[in-house]
Amino acid sequence: MTLEQGLAEFLTHLGLEKNASDKTVKSYREDLTQALSFAREHTNKPRTDPADWTTRLLRAFVAWLHGRRYAKATVARRLAAVRSFGTFLCRQGVLTENPAKSLRGPRPDKNLPHFLTADEVGALLAAPPAGHWAGRRDRAILETLYSAGVRVSELVGLNLADTDLADGVVTVRGKGRRERLALLGPDAVAAVRRWLGDRTALLRKAGKDSPAVFLNKLGTRLTTRSVGRLVAKHLRAAGLDPRTSPHTLRHSFATHLLDAGADVRGVQELLGHKSLGTTQVYTHVTTRRMRDAYRKSHPRA
Repeated sequence: MTLEQGLAEFLTHLGLEKNASDKTVKSYREDLTQALSFAREHTNKPRTDPADWTTRLLRAFVAWLHGRRYAKATVARRLAAVRSFGTFLCRQGVLTENPAKSLRGPRPDKNLPHFLTADEVGALLAAPPAGHWAGRRDRAILETLYSAGVRVSELVGLNLADTDLADGVVTVRGKGRRERLALLGPDAVAAVRRWLGDRTALLRKAGKDSPAVFLNKLGTRLTTRSVGRLVAKHLRAAGLDPRTSPHTLRHSFATHLLDAGADVRGVQELLGHKSLGTTQVYTHVTTRRMRDAYRKSHPRA
């Protein structure tokens, strides 16, 4: 078996046995395809044999990534993909030991997430025009992103069957297709209810049926790119930081909860983070803000 064949089996294993999302499988494919391409050039062979997949070659691959100034987080992700691939090849009997096991990636820089203040969120939520169905839809989308702290992929994947507006709860499918419950506040519930009336009229006019909660003008499910474009439009209307993205509302959701004294483990559950460490980046944000406020206010700071 060549490693190119092994890669095809590994990707199938991720999708079918590990239940990885399409996005995750795509990411592994891109990372490992690059590694195998490097190996072919490095060994001057049309295909990569298992015997060529050595610690020395992989160390050279990491050095090559650094030499091309890839971000530390990207290098770490590539190496993690190579390490997972090596583990799979060992289980399949293709390799006797994982050559990437001893390699250590760079420690990624900790970039604090960009978030909006409560007033800025309010300005963004008020930006969509209430006199048009698209404006009412966009308001419902923005309210849901901020109120539930969901990812954009989770938002566009919502179906009517996933929503319980009476209790203010939606079922979302996150990374690894893991399901969790997300909460909608009263304002978000009201906005979604208004949109559902427009949604019914839109589907009737288009002569279509769809399980999706959020639709475009053709009566089909919105895409993540469409949501990104509509958020950008309303950001401009509200005069807010153009760095803001749909994911910024998720960052804002977590930051505001922790600022108000929410338990970090509770926020972890609401965000659907597998690791508490992923959630704790928001505690750095709130700690920094607390320190800044202390320095500005305390007479002996």
